[in-house]
Amino acid sequence: MSIYFTKEHEWVKVKDGIGAVGISEHAAHELGDITFVELPAIGKVIKQFEVLGAIESVKAASDIYSPVSGKVVKINEALNDAPEIVNESAEDAGWLAWIEISDEKELQSLMPREQYDEYLKTV
Repeated sequence: MSIYFTKEHEWVKVKDGIGAVGISEHAAHELGDITFVELPAIGKVIKQFEVLGAIESVKAASDIYSPVSGKVVKINEALNDAPEIVNESAEDAGWLAWIEISDEKELQSLMPREQYDEYLKTV
């Protein structure tokens, strides 16, 4: 399973053409205590870097952009009742949606973990 990041701190883990999408540990830490997550609708077709949903914390509200194009096939409904899961496990249990990826070539415009870690040193 490969993981890729955007400069806006979203990630996608890809396996068998499906991408699990969420926000990075860095983004979750910057946001502080997350109070609400707006999830996309199942079946929504989205283009790379379009708004997928939103996340609110005690500090700020921000849009979440999709790192890949495709169709939303599953959402993490546990976040409706427990948005703090994103704080506790942003890059694992705090995933937001699964997207059936329409073009895996788009992954080339994203950063692998090592490159993202280097990018974080510049922000």
